[in-house]
Amino acid sequence: MPDRDAGSGDPSAVAWPDALSSVFAGSVTAEYASLTREGAPVTVPTTPYVGSGTLDISTGLTYPTKAERARRNPKVCLLFADPVGSTAGAGAPVVAVQGMAAVRDADLQANTDRYVRVSNDKLPAATKGQPRWVLRRMAWYYVRIWVEITPVRILWWPDRSLSAPPQVWTAPERPWPASDPAPDGSPPPAWLPAPTAWSEEAHHALDQLPWCDLTVVDDDGFPLVVPVTGATLHAEGFTLELGTGVPWPTPGAGADALNGCVTFHTHGEQFTGQENRTFVGRFNAESGVFLVDRALADWSLAGGRAKIATGFLGSGRKLRPRLRAQAARRHQPVPKVRFPGEY
Repeated sequence: MPDRDAGSGDPSAVAWPDALSSVFAGSVTAEYASLTREGAPVTVPTTPYVGSGTLDISTGLTYPTKAERARRNPKVCLLFADPVGSTAGAGAPVVAVQGMAAVRDADLQANTDRYVRVSNDKLPAATKGQPRWVLRRMAWYYVRIWVEITPVRILWWPDRSLSAPPQVWTAPERPWPASDPAPDGSPPPAWLPAPTAWSEEAHHALDQLPWCDLTVVDDDGFPLVVPVTGATLHAEGFTLELGTGVPWPTPGAGADALNGCVTFHTHGEQFTGQENRTFVGRFNAESGVFLVDRALADWSLAGGRAKIATGFLGSGRKLRPRLRAQAARRHQPVPKVRFPGEY
């Protein structure tokens, strides 16, 4: 299979299989998994962008947890398995990318300029019709931290059934890029409360959110995210149906289950918002049973344009006060929201 230079701007960039390039560039969302301090996976949908030899995601400066987990432990995973809105075309493979993350927040203005530019190019419907003066006031959202992910191992299957072992590509050994230095002080506290009753969230997820993925941690310490083909609810969690081609890791000594995360999600063909539910717990690969410990807080923007706009404004009221403090932790001024041609 022919390869391509994965980063034309970086002569040291490794090459990934060329057949996967359209999946990476055309996907509207990918499931991004990072690890907690305890080594448990947390997976959330996010928008992926092809960088210079990297696959990149971003998170708001005012809610930096996805990035801070990666700065602490750079082993992460991206699953490309959501066909909605993708330009990759029918028959695109399902791809899991395990990689080493480098967090970029040393130049917040450059980060913000990049996000304004590339997000508008990739998701034009999300801001269609909104005046620029309104968008300029949304620095709490547009000021970004970037996470650049250098692929270490890529696994791919023909479809979500995962009915056979994956094809595997492995990068050559080399030094992995390091993150920018961690900012001063402590990260901000959670800005959304976690649900008190996970079962209510689970019922909604099974009824309304068609895409489901499971994350475990493999024998090399990387998260591995794979599609779930079916899920049923029981008193303690879910029973999951997964393909026989999943390369399951070995449970630790004395354990019969793996730390895991189950994520349900959906969005429209024209991306204007998304809805997600995330559950953490333990997974037994033999029985397919996932025991839920708790549901995580999740920022979902679902419904019609009016409902999404109202939810966005409410989020802004909570997050805007954090902006100056988070920029100050990095000894930088609050960036301006600028558009191409203005800098």
